[in-house]
Amino acid sequence: MPWEKQFDVKDGLERAMHVFWSQGYEATSMQDLVERMGVNRSSLYATYGDKHDLFLSALRHYDAVCRTNYFAELERDYTPRGAILALFDTAVVASLGVNGQNGCFLVNTSVELSAHDGEVADIVAHGLSKTEEFFRRMIRAGQAAEEIPAHVDAAAVARGLLALMTGLRVLARSRPEKALLKSVAGQAATLLA
Repeated sequence: MPWEKQFDVKDGLERAMHVFWSQGYEATSMQDLVERMGVNRSSLYATYGDKHDLFLSALRHYDAVCRTNYFAELERDYTPRGAILALFDTAVVASLGVNGQNGCFLVNTSVELSAHDGEVADIVAHGLSKTEEFFRRMIRAGQAAEEIPAHVDAAAVARGLLALMTGLRVLARSRPEKALLKSVAGQAATLLA
């Protein structure tokens, strides 16, 4: 009779994602993962591989579920210009919340590991590229709807918005000051004018 898992694999991955997101890769031990995921060590290794494999899966999960789903919500619920500004507003609100200093998992990982780990760098680059594409798509849609001026260079401003968002998320980890973060986020509207 084959061995049957006694835990939900997707839930375990979600829990691992939150551990890595809050602590970072280097500061997370296998014991932290075992405890927070609620699985024994052998099941963890058998299901997810080693710590690095689990981290890569957790980062891919974050990108596929958190980023992708949130961008789809924004596109559904807001006008194109409103979607961009809502993304910045949400980043500020999240940064000031209970888990605010956790920041963005992709951005945190970019700072911690991307320069030293090619696999991680590829996942982060993909997520950041998709964020830039989201901004560019929203700018073009906003121009078509005449809510963003036609003179705005969609490609250049999308890159600027990506840099602004990345900087905001990094800054929020060390200086989670409402006035500062709102001022930075407010620059998004300036870029769209």
